[in-house]
Amino acid sequence: MNRRLFAHVALAVATLAAGGSALAQNKTVMGVAIPAATHGWAGGVVYWANRTKGELEKQYPGMQIIVKTAGSAAEQANQVQDLQTVNKINTLVILPFESAPLTQPVAQVKKKGVFVTVVDRGLTDASAQDAYVAGDNPGFGKVAAEYMAKALGGNGNIVILRGIPTVIDNQRVDAFNAVMKNHPGIKVLDAKHGNWNRDDAFKVMQDYLTRFPKIDAVWASDDDMAVGVQKAIEQAKRSDVRMVIGGAGSKDYIKKVMDGDKIVTADVTYSPSMIADAMKLTAASRAKGSAMPPTTIIPSVLITKDNASKYYFPDSPF
Repeated sequence: MNRRLFAHVALAVATLAAGGSALAQNKTVMGVAIPAATHGWAGGVVYWANRTKGELEKQYPGMQIIVKTAGSAAEQANQVQDLQTVNKINTLVILPFESAPLTQPVAQVKKKGVFVTVVDRGLTDASAQDAYVAGDNPGFGKVAAEYMAKALGGNGNIVILRGIPTVIDNQRVDAFNAVMKNHPGIKVLDAKHGNWNRDDAFKVMQDYLTRFPKIDAVWASDDDMAVGVQKAIEQAKRSDVRMVIGGAGSKDYIKKVMDGDKIVTADVTYSPSMIADAMKLTAASRAKGSAMPPTTIIPSVLITKDNASKYYFPDSPF
């Protein structure tokens, strides 16, 4: 968590303390609806949601938090309805399984007076939410590109592995390419979708290694893809690749940075702990009795050996 965000969340915590009487008079019943741990990053979301539930309920006994995980958009839509009708929530923090199928169910509970904070994956209709909390996707690409360009000394051949074709992926890649345009000595050989998947990334990297005799660096745009990339490099026994930059701050890749890995020298945050930040900021808003800022963007931070320990959570599944 960078200094600016830390100050923001610290202010929220202070507001919670000041609003203790408000909580006692108007009990906050918060539903937290998130995807199940179907892959590494989502597993981290589940971990942080449950960890934060315990912290908030312990510190503020008048607050009740109910965490629900869903394996599909349809299941999550049903959970949202149940949270309102059965659990009588007055606050909802949701990371939608998918944007479109969840927009109407969330809009319905908002119309019934539930305060709604949406996290990461925006709804198709912003009027269905009171607040939005997300990572900085353009910053994610920009930070990685600036580090790579500096580390390469402004010269070299690089390849890119994109994620799933989405607005988020476009934002990341467009920002990365915008930086590289300022470094004409760096040539982007190709950019293909690895779908934020280890196996897909492995196949894409195999293709790159077959087609390009010299690759200086790889931007994998996700730590899971970076795993597949490194596996392909090792199997091909290529020594020309000097750098692999992923992203999202998985504990395995942060540990590589901490340990001084020769190829993985940095990472970029897009932490699943954003669900924790959203829960804390929402709780503060409810305690104070006023709306959150419409949008809170959590900056992407460069992780190097100097600061990696601050972002290393060995108990997290991601």
